[in-house]
Amino acid sequence: MTQPSVTPNTKEPTFGFNRYAERLNGRAAMVGFVSLLLLEVLTGKGVLSWLGLI
Repeated sequence: MTQPSVTPNTKEPTFGFNRYAERLNGRAAMVGFVSLLLLEVLTGKGVLSWLGLI
């Protein structure tokens, strides 16, 4: 079986799981995590205390 020598020039998908969406989601998660850590360090209370669950 022979492999093609040219890779087709396809457009990056704009919906669903694509590189840009996953990168943006990862960055938002990191910002949220660091924000929660700073909140806990600065106030001395955890997120659950802030939400009134503890």
